[in-house]
Amino acid sequence: MSQRSIEDFKAVLQGGGVRPTMFEVELTFPESVVADSTEITRTSTFLIQAAQMPASVVGTIEVPFRGRKLKVSGDRSFEPWNVQVLNDTTFGLRVAFEKWSEKIQNHNYALGSTSLADYFASAIVRQLDRDGSQLRAYSFEGIWPANIGAVDLDFNATDDVERYDVTFNVQYWSAAKDGDPTTSAVPRDTSGQLNDIMS
Repeated sequence: MSQRSIEDFKAVLQGGGVRPTMFEVELTFPESVVADSTEITRTSTFLIQAAQMPASVVGTIEVPFRGRKLKVSGDRSFEPWNVQVLNDTTFGLRVAFEKWSEKIQNHNYALGSTSLADYFASAIVRQLDRDGSQLRAYSFEGIWPANIGAVDLDFNATDDVERYDVTFNVQYWSAAKDGDPTTSAVPRDTSGQLNDIMS
């Protein structure tokens, strides 16, 4: 029979646990889309009301042997990243997202940007402690909006604020505890073993 007490549990649950409401998203827009990237990034930190820390997904290769299958690691894939945005009366973020999408491919004819630099961008999700200090940060690189969700309009929708979802495709992500995540090459120590880049 387990003899664990609430005091044992309290000793393990450091800081009383992490709060899902304590986060901040720093979204960078391509320079070809917005005139003032600093202001639109600042706006995103307030109006992105829901986001995600990324999943870590490694594929599986099943190798058959005498009626059994050995499961070995396949290739890493990066899932789409979703955010939910509050709409304010300026429509500032909404307009920026629509211009970004238009840059990728025009609405009324099948032409778009010929340079990835024109529409690839980045974002950082910071998990904060209850005192506002950073616990961990995830940097999403090479992102672009694949789906800018509809804004629902409804006479019955009282006591609410408009919001919509945006889904980004992601090339890769990295993580760090202190400061901003690095996207540099994987460091190696003298023995050739991989260092822990996720510390």
